[in-house]
Amino acid sequence: MSDPGAVLADLRDESEELDALVAKLPAQRWAAPTPAEGWTVAHQIAHLAWTDRKALLAASDPERFTREAVPEALAAPLTFVDEGAEAGAKAPPAELLADWRTGREALWRALERWPAGEKLPWYGPPMSVASMASARLMETWAHGQDVADALGVARIPTDRLRHIARIGVRTRNFAYSVHQLAPPGEEFRVELRAPGGRGVWTYGPADAAQRVTGDALEFCLLVTQRAARADLPGLRAEGLDAERWLGIAQAFAGPPGKGRAPRSRGGAV
Repeated sequence: MSDPGAVLADLRDESEELDALVAKLPAQRWAAPTPAEGWTVAHQIAHLAWTDRKALLAASDPERFTREAVPEALAAPLTFVDEGAEAGAKAPPAELLADWRTGREALWRALERWPAGEKLPWYGPPMSVASMASARLMETWAHGQDVADALGVARIPTDRLRHIARIGVRTRNFAYSVHQLAPPGEEFRVELRAPGGRGVWTYGPADAAQRVTGDALEFCLLVTQRAARADLPGLRAEGLDAERWLGIAQAFAGPPGKGRAPRSRGGAV
């Protein structure tokens, strides 16, 4: 079980790192296309702001979230996220940035005050504070990667990736299910080199037959579908089931993602 306080602190740091990347951009750079088809830098920040507002509603008025937000999502399950990003991206960059900052700070404070042991309603199963904060961190990092790629910026990986790696491992069966595949019955062993060579993060039984090993950054890029498997040579699978998993891994909710085309085919990463 993750420590909610530690995850919230890491969420704030991740958000501030992305904020620093976009804060001084001239207005025209907010219109720069990102690797996500049809999404500009503005769309990426608007999506984060929109999701923070929904999470804040879940934390501040759970009944209203269940009464209003969930039916809205069910009415347009394949488009409601894109529609939220599209609406927000129309705002002037300064207004959008201010909205994101205000919303994420309010969410951070609401999660900090949330009663210990209680779960928040969400679009899927209810979530603990640690799980909600981890999910927000994962999204902030992944969409931040899209922004960094659009701007040609190489980010330095941090130990905050451990939260994303953990989600990537825990969502193994979900990835199988959204592809209409039966999840394997046995656990996998996952061993990931932490950023900067600061140890190895391990998950699953040490004697598991199915194994995934490699760099933590590459694993996080894979499970958030920010890079194609072909462009992650340090990520290795042992066993047919582990190999299949790396082909469908998905740490985020929703239908199967399109992922990124390999660079050799001209895809952006």
